[in-house]
Amino acid sequence: MTFSTISALSPLDGRYSAKLATLRPLMSEQGYMHRRVQVEVAWFIALSDAGFKEFKPLTPGARTYLLGLVKNFSETDGNAIKEIEKTTNHDVKAVEYWIKSKFEARPELQNAGEFVHFACTSEDINNTSHALQLRSARDVVVMPALDRLLMKLREMAHAYADVPMLSRTHGQTASPTTVGKEIANVVVRLNAACEKIAAVKIMAKMNGAVGNYNAHLSAWPDYDWEAFSRRVVETPEPLGLGLTFQPYSIQIEPHDYMAELFDAMARTNTILIDWSRDVWGYVSLGYFKQKLRAGEVGSSTMPHKVNPIDFENAEGNLGIANALLKHLSEKLPISRWQRDLTDSTVLRNMGVAMGYAVLAYQSLGTGLGKLEINKAAIAADLDAAWEVLAEPIQTVMRRYGLPQPYEQLKQFTRGEPMNRELMHGFIQKLDIPDAEKQRLLAMTPGSYTGKAAELARRI
Repeated sequence: MTFSTISALSPLDGRYSAKLATLRPLMSEQGYMHRRVQVEVAWFIALSDAGFKEFKPLTPGARTYLLGLVKNFSETDGNAIKEIEKTTNHDVKAVEYWIKSKFEARPELQNAGEFVHFACTSEDINNTSHALQLRSARDVVVMPALDRLLMKLREMAHAYADVPMLSRTHGQTASPTTVGKEIANVVVRLNAACEKIAAVKIMAKMNGAVGNYNAHLSAWPDYDWEAFSRRVVETPEPLGLGLTFQPYSIQIEPHDYMAELFDAMARTNTILIDWSRDVWGYVSLGYFKQKLRAGEVGSSTMPHKVNPIDFENAEGNLGIANALLKHLSEKLPISRWQRDLTDSTVLRNMGVAMGYAVLAYQSLGTGLGKLEINKAAIAADLDAAWEVLAEPIQTVMRRYGLPQPYEQLKQFTRGEPMNRELMHGFIQKLDIPDAEKQRLLAMTPGSYTGKAAELARRI
């Protein structure tokens, strides 16, 4: 079978391939190779500047050439590394050999060839590469997608701040709110969750086979290898990696920061699942209509249907993303003794987890863009729920010391159909100041929204 998007095993590389074009170069195997080359080059250049008489500082031309290997890394280069791996059966060693192959006809680099991957264990290269991948995916794809959602939701919160809406607690009619305030609730939660994603320090270690600089010190016992490693990790790109230095590790970086990042993403996704279900319900109630697209079909047999498919797709893909993210956060910090390989294959699925999340963010954005508020349906729902004014009436009765206000309203309203006339009849009989009575009589389900509009506009 010839590979195409229709024959892809994963829908991320099949049906949804075009939607993840920005993530694929960062989190694919090619992206992983690209970062490995970047780490090896940064380490090599730094070694040349370490002051060792055996490895003199590289000339400007050599530096430019090496950085060009990183900048211009292509799919052809990735395939060349894969060809080498067929012989080595070791992916990191294949990268090392590929870099050395690029030194041909360059005596300055050929003479220093054995300083490629010098004193490094594979995990020195892998963990830093994963860190670079995750940082790019977070900063270039995930956070911008979430920021677009936040911007749209904030815009909706402001636009609908004054549109009164019936609340439902336990599925039953409850004190009114506004559409904007309910969206503002999501904005606040989502913003706090996004801040946690952005705040995670992306960490990396470069300290050898078991984290003690054993090989490094065997070559130069008096050199401060820890300080050197820190410089390589923390120096900004392109000469360094611009990451946070991890001073203590076994052979692998502990992956605790990854767990923190994936947990933060999963928490964010949970908030968005909650919102997807709520907005699905509001569409079902008729509070929102969906803009029609020419030629689009909602059902193969029911011509009238316009399905909230974007919110359903978002919910489903967020669930898949969270299943993977939670496994990653639970598994990755665990390694037997100084190293086992169970993390290696699992780490290759980071892009899959992020892919499903990004796909869901896109679906949510598309769905939100289709929504049109249906003020008539919202108003009709409110006008059919005069029983919600039992709360303010009994609260005012409490203020003026009337006997058993809650119990009176419970008996009057519970299980009984309510309307304006019945509620006004009850209010008229109350022994409270006339000004308070008039205030209650002027109240409607649509006006009883407290500070909802103010809170929504404040977001």
